[in-house]
Amino acid sequence: MDNSPVDTLAGAGADQLPSPRRTPRPRVGHIQFLNCLPLYWGLARTGTLLDFELTKDTPEKLSEQLVRGDLDIAPVTLVEFLRNADDLVAFPDLAVGCDGPVMSCVIVSQVPLDQLDGARVALGSTSRTSVRLAQLLLAERYGVRPDYYTCPPDLGLMMQEADAAVLIGDAALRANLIDGPRLGLDVYDLGQMWKDWTGLPFVFAVWAARREYAEREPVVVREVHKAFLASRDLSLEEVGKVSEQAARWETFDAGVLERYFTTLDFRFGSAQLEGVAEFARRVGETTGFPADVRVELLEPR
Repeated sequence: MDNSPVDTLAGAGADQLPSPRRTPRPRVGHIQFLNCLPLYWGLARTGTLLDFELTKDTPEKLSEQLVRGDLDIAPVTLVEFLRNADDLVAFPDLAVGCDGPVMSCVIVSQVPLDQLDGARVALGSTSRTSVRLAQLLLAERYGVRPDYYTCPPDLGLMMQEADAAVLIGDAALRANLIDGPRLGLDVYDLGQMWKDWTGLPFVFAVWAARREYAEREPVVVREVHKAFLASRDLSLEEVGKVSEQAARWETFDAGVLERYFTTLDFRFGSAQLEGVAEFARRVGETTGFPADVRVELLEPR
């Protein structure tokens, strides 16, 4: 009996078969905060999300995984990017930042900020960028040096032991819009404070690829960059729909979410780079990177 094509191939031996090279899916990080929802909503909408091996985590943990080599591409907090600038390449026109208020990076205080010298200030996150920005603003704008300590981001508990608290992400958004006003606390927006002080935008996180991965898989990296830009643009075009869907499972209604998503600045252009350079100039030497650190952007094809 004649062999079937399958039998023939099986008998030929794997070493005799053509074995086209398959590029593994890129390992991509995703911040589990509302501020990144517009950058991923469009990916899910178009099905592009299936092209990634996705890891969800906090900004600081994703930054550590990217630096360590456990991820190929990820959002990375600005401080960690600048500390590892030699090993990372940033995506142009893609970041999480603000040009004025950010709404979700705040100082909540029981007393005026200029009365916090030596006072206990709770840090509800280990996100080094927001913490470093808060410390910079308190030291140089208000001339105070509080006693900082880290704790879980529960505003009620924080205010039992501290005079003020630094919060980021969804916990900060709740403190800003709900818990702070309910408890009669003053809420200071870090993005607005930076803008008032310097006149510049602020960047909290950038998207970056490991340099060696970008050199090894340049086509994949550019396709991922292109997919994120398309996702962001689609999400902002349909921000009402994004907000309505997110409001189904979030504390905030669709109107609040739409205001939040359109307050955030997802660009990373010349103005944002100027803001990064100013931040690096002010804190670099005390934060682990050169004051004139160079930010390398992914080159267009």
